[in-house]
Amino acid sequence: MNAEITSRPSLDAAPLWRMAVAQVRATLLYYWRVPTFFIFSMALPVMFYLFFGLPNAHRKLPDGTTVGSLVMAHMGAYAVSSILVFNIGIGRANNRAQKLDLLQRATPLPGWIALLADTIGAIALSLVSLLVLFVFASLAGGVELGAADWATLTLRLIAGALPLLGLGLAIGYGSGPNAAPALSNLIYLPMSFASGLFVPLQQLPDFIGRIAPFLPTYHYAQMVDHGLSKTDETLPVAVAWLVAWGVVLFGLAARAYRADQARKFS
Repeated sequence: MNAEITSRPSLDAAPLWRMAVAQVRATLLYYWRVPTFFIFSMALPVMFYLFFGLPNAHRKLPDGTTVGSLVMAHMGAYAVSSILVFNIGIGRANNRAQKLDLLQRATPLPGWIALLADTIGAIALSLVSLLVLFVFASLAGGVELGAADWATLTLRLIAGALPLLGLGLAIGYGSGPNAAPALSNLIYLPMSFASGLFVPLQQLPDFIGRIAPFLPTYHYAQMVDHGLSKTDETLPVAVAWLVAWGVVLFGLAARAYRADQARKFS
């Protein structure tokens, strides 16, 4: 009897770190094998820089900032934040529609590891997109920054966009696969334009300028601009706003997640 018991295969799950590594690897392989979103995430920021930044790339603002470097930073902000909103939001909605969340629930894989892998995959995608944009802005727009400035800008672009991950999750758990793309565009794109990412706020109607300080993307832009040009708020104030927005957006995401789980499993 003892020999029979010891010969049975172990049903213990793999360590969490091995699950996380395997899930991250699977996520990155998916981007590699289905490159549509991968290509668009690199092409769109470069195309927008071509339209909004390149014609005036060498013009200097009164504070000495070149238009090319400022537009590059804003297009980098668009690149990172749009990946977190669209990739996470639409991807999560599609996974729910395909019942992958039900399949995952029947496996030992914790839900937070799947979310962690999606986040790491989105950040990796963002870094590649930023690299392509930076190279293009340097070669075509003549943007020149020191090594420390490039590293600091990249860090601010990634860290400042993290609150918008909550928006992506809220859309992903709160809408279906057909509604998620439209809802993402309806919320994110107007918010980005109203925050001055594409067009300076001074060139927009006055009422938009009054609304902008209440939008997360406005404070994201302020954080990114710090060190490149004169900003309307200090870096600690921008960070504090982003933290507050992160609490709100992740709170909405958690509520949407609980509602989705209650519909399926209660």
